[in-house]
Amino acid sequence: MAKSKQQDAWEFFGELLKERREAAGLTQSELGRRVFVSGAYIGLFEQGIRKPQLDVAIRIDEVLQTGGIFERTWRRLIDKSPYASYFSEVAELEGVATKICEFAPLVVPGLMQTAEYARAVTLATHPFAAEDFIEEKVTARIDRAAILSGTTRPEYWVVLHENSVLTPVGGPSVMAATLDRITTLARERQALVTILPRSVGAHAHMTGTLKLMEFEDQPPTAYTETGFSGTLLDDPAVVKQAQRAYDLLRVATLSPEASLTLIESAAEDYRRCASTT
Repeated sequence: MAKSKQQDAWEFFGELLKERREAAGLTQSELGRRVFVSGAYIGLFEQGIRKPQLDVAIRIDEVLQTGGIFERTWRRLIDKSPYASYFSEVAELEGVATKICEFAPLVVPGLMQTAEYARAVTLATHPFAAEDFIEEKVTARIDRAAILSGTTRPEYWVVLHENSVLTPVGGPSVMAATLDRITTLARERQALVTILPRSVGAHAHMTGTLKLMEFEDQPPTAYTETGFSGTLLDDPAVVKQAQRAYDLLRVATLSPEASLTLIESAAEDYRRCASTT
């Protein structure tokens, strides 16, 4: 996969970190202990594979006595990202994940959205935004989905709550096209999609979206998001809890074939509704 300018910039961040760490006479493990992360994570930062959280960048400045250069660089890189600060690293990690598992309780996941659906979601949350802002957000979301058609695409498992299929985001025509995209991804084996029926009632993850990611050469992560913020989790015990919650969700879903039948039926209902309006 071709590297983005954003990735090149983070690799420069990592090279600078390595240079300043070695000048201070510290090993990766020694620096890690002082900024409260593992030495392995310092190594991933230096390779540009992982991005430190802001508080870690600030602590690195304090330990290496670099006058705030890592905090300032972090802020500039985040400001250039088309994503919210709490999602920027998640978007980068999607591009190197070997497996992604998602649970969507209300809205179709970004990787499955059509441009029209993404626009409707963005307008709903930013009703006073300029058109350039809306277009940037929509384009960034659609560009992310390219990972599903690449030669190194990840395994993509998706549990959709039935509400995400029945909530008419953008109107009937937009929903029909979005559900068609979901079924196409499933039929072409780019995604494995199952539906969590509303009749299940209470379920294992009631607090927003959940995304699990696995990688070839780094520990798995979990990401949870609510309406106003998101949290990237990499503590092994917490990630294990999130994986168990996802397993519990999966055992409560319809079969893949029954799920696609429900999605295709809903798409037809939306098409009929669109044709009569």
